[in-house]
Amino acid sequence: MLKMINSAAAALVCSVLIAPFAAAQTTPLVAQRYGDFDRYVLALSWQTGFCQEQHDRHRNETDECRLQKEQDDKRAFLTVHGLWPGLPKSISARGVDEKRWMRFGCATRPVPNMPEARVGQKCAAAETGLSLEAAAKLSSVMPAAGGTSCLERYEFAKHGVCFGFDPDAYFTTMVRMNSEVKQSPLGAFIAAHYGETVSRKAFDNAVAASFGKQNVRAFKLICSGNPAYLTEMQISLNAAAINAPLSPASFSAQPHPGNCGKQFRLDEVGY
Repeated sequence: MLKMINSAAAALVCSVLIAPFAAAQTTPLVAQRYGDFDRYVLALSWQTGFCQEQHDRHRNETDECRLQKEQDDKRAFLTVHGLWPGLPKSISARGVDEKRWMRFGCATRPVPNMPEARVGQKCAAAETGLSLEAAAKLSSVMPAAGGTSCLERYEFAKHGVCFGFDPDAYFTTMVRMNSEVKQSPLGAFIAAHYGETVSRKAFDNAVAASFGKQNVRAFKLICSGNPAYLTEMQISLNAAAINAPLSPASFSAQPHPGNCGKQFRLDEVGY
């Protein structure tokens, strides 16, 4: 009887812990305007590499890099940068090309024709309207959210607001997919090789083991430094599958594999 009670209590605790995240996911990510695009790019930072790049380029150290600490679970360093809708056909028809779209996003003229979000003035962007519950979940995987960095404001102003996205749906979609990548064989590979130099072939094999060999081309890897170290992966996703768990059907090939070359380092904390 005691065992049954303990099991029931454990199940109740589990449901309480899971319920807030499930509730945050009840609203699907749907574009209310300019929804005629066919892909998203999920940008995930390798946070230690990002911080190393800032250091190497002699930029002012951000709080999230200055306060960065070692983690037992190395997958924690795979963080969220953003989720970028592709160029809508209705905007392309106005003469906007991919290069201009990626540079200006929602500030593209003549449509959507919204205020430009500037990299050096992220906190000048409007508040997102994100709920406290969703903001807490986002802050656990986007170190630059809030504070003096305001990355979430910049990302929503540039890539989200013109589509009429529900802000909770927009950001919790990133949180969910970040978790799914971490829980995949790719996440295990990254954790197992923390602080090591790996080959692009081995990385691609981990992608194939996670999501299918046909989806290796969906992953664009960005590196910095010499020798090279990883700073970001940009993952191309089918827009039609954005609200489903990541699966082989979620991905879309992109033309360029990135600049990481045959070998690169999964940099560790510190300079």
